[in-house]
Amino acid sequence: MQSANNVMVLYTGGTIGMQASANGLAPASGFEARMREQLADAHVPTWRFQEMAPLIDSANMTPAYWQRLRTAVIDALDAGCDAVLILHGTDTLAYSAAAMSFQLLGLPVPLVFTGSMLPAGVPDSDAWENVSGALAALGAGLAPGVHLHFHGALLAPTACAKIRSFGRNPFAALKRQGGVARVASLPTALDYRQPKTLASVGVLPLVPGIGAAQLDGLIDSGIHGLILECFGSGTGPSDNPEFLASLQRAQDKGIAVVAITQCHEGGVELDIYEAGSRLRGVGVLSGGGMTREAAFGKLNALLGAGLDHAQVRRLVEANLCGELG
Repeated sequence: MQSANNVMVLYTGGTIGMQASANGLAPASGFEARMREQLADAHVPTWRFQEMAPLIDSANMTPAYWQRLRTAVIDALDAGCDAVLILHGTDTLAYSAAAMSFQLLGLPVPLVFTGSMLPAGVPDSDAWENVSGALAALGAGLAPGVHLHFHGALLAPTACAKIRSFGRNPFAALKRQGGVARVASLPTALDYRQPKTLASVGVLPLVPGIGAAQLDGLIDSGIHGLILECFGSGTGPSDNPEFLASLQRAQDKGIAVVAITQCHEGGVELDIYEAGSRLRGVGVLSGGGMTREAAFGKLNALLGAGLDHAQVRRLVEANLCGELG
């Protein structure tokens, strides 16, 4: 545990700092002054502030923005900060927190994500309790790496999701598990200081009657990785030869295809049912207990690190930061 004394606050926008506009709530500058006024007498670590550009509604978050955040975190460390707090909109906060866990593997200081469901300053807003709570948690001491702090609770970012669109407690840890979580040594390319290129990762939820055409559309769109949201413990339309042939084509093209479960609890174990083992037979990898958010962030990081196809396949099924359950 490391007690923070000099925190960098990175403000990305989101509901927490939004103000009314002609078209509804929109991201707004000027949050640092409001934050300094509100926390003037709070017992929190010393902090400095950086406004990211552009400020965004988190619905507009992208993998390219994650790379800017990675650079900003490294710059903060180089400037002498011993912790980072990222203020972020809640809609994609779990995606960003999971993604940054993989973008910042080996980070030697704690980093916390938080935000709010209501803008700072409106009645019953949760903004200041979340900001002060996150700063206080950093001051009390947290392990190096990425954390999510919301409504007084710390959550592991590779094992949680936003499950409610209302209230003060929108995030929950998911009871995900499955498969064997092998541990692997990290290639140098995955170290937090190593630059990453942008990767294109698709997501395809399976539904009854899904055919090869939808899968082919994704495969031919130029993606480098695909998350297959399967039924149950990792089953799909295994009696559809065209669908299986498309998955084999993805494997032949070097596209990493990872199976995760659509269920809220449990995870993927591809060898339990024939309908799962046939997916394994055409190159589909087991995502174990990974959430969609964790699988998406992990594939973006692995593929963006310039690893070869064999390394990517090996590390998908290895536990890098608690994502496999």
